[in-house]
Amino acid sequence: MQRTARAASTPEPEPLPVPAAAHDPFPVGSPEPLPATEVAVLLDGVPRQRGPVALSIPLPLPRTTRPALRLRPWRLLPSPTGTPATFAYTVILALTSLFASYASPGLLHSVYQDSSTDVAHLLRTPVFVLLASALWIAGGLLSPYALAFVLVLTALERRIGGARAILVFLTGHVLATLATEVPVGLAVLVGHLPDTSLHRLDYGISFGVAASIGALSGLLAPWLRWPLLALVGYSLLTDLVAFEDPMTNWGHLISLGIGMGLWPAVRRWYRERGPAADTVTA
Repeated sequence: MQRTARAASTPEPEPLPVPAAAHDPFPVGSPEPLPATEVAVLLDGVPRQRGPVALSIPLPLPRTTRPALRLRPWRLLPSPTGTPATFAYTVILALTSLFASYASPGLLHSVYQDSSTDVAHLLRTPVFVLLASALWIAGGLLSPYALAFVLVLTALERRIGGARAILVFLTGHVLATLATEVPVGLAVLVGHLPDTSLHRLDYGISFGVAASIGALSGLLAPWLRWPLLALVGYSLLTDLVAFEDPMTNWGHLISLGIGMGLWPAVRRWYRERGPAADTVTA
């Protein structure tokens, strides 16, 4: 009886939890199952025994470097597709230079006289002689101005376009011609110069080339602009000091200044056209 009472008063032990079945991945009371995508990410870190293992190795990011400078010296010369205006003008100058090389002296002098921008012709046919005088190279194809014309006008056309490059050239040619010939006419009028000064031969491309150099320098970087202007200015001043042809030498300096005065215009035209990839600019 005592044993029965003691047994009755003793609490029965709680049953042990039954283990979950082996095939049940989510037993009762376990947290919410992970999404399939997160499970796949976690399983990537578990070594696999079967099948090939795909390793994902991050590639290094490419370094940002400047493009290599490509030297293209042929772009210094005019071409029918790249610089058609300079190319056509160069062909015309080459033909007139060949004519000057093989024509008789009498015929050549007559042609030069008819194309001269002296005071007498400027009063009679100003437009004709201003254009015709720019078709000849004083000194021929071996003149330094011939090489300067090809290099400078090609570079200028590549930056601002053919029509505007020719406009810069003609602006220097016309204004410098008028700036040198008008004082000659006034000096003859007041008696300081003889009447023969009215028929002084004046032709060539040198005024236009000097103006183009002055305009192009405004599109170059300072380390190239100022040495170029110093070199050209020194050369022109040396010719002026020599006093062999003061009117022409003054015209060269005036046309160089005219080109420099066109810096605002040529820089605006350059921005409108867009900078070339292979040019040195300010």
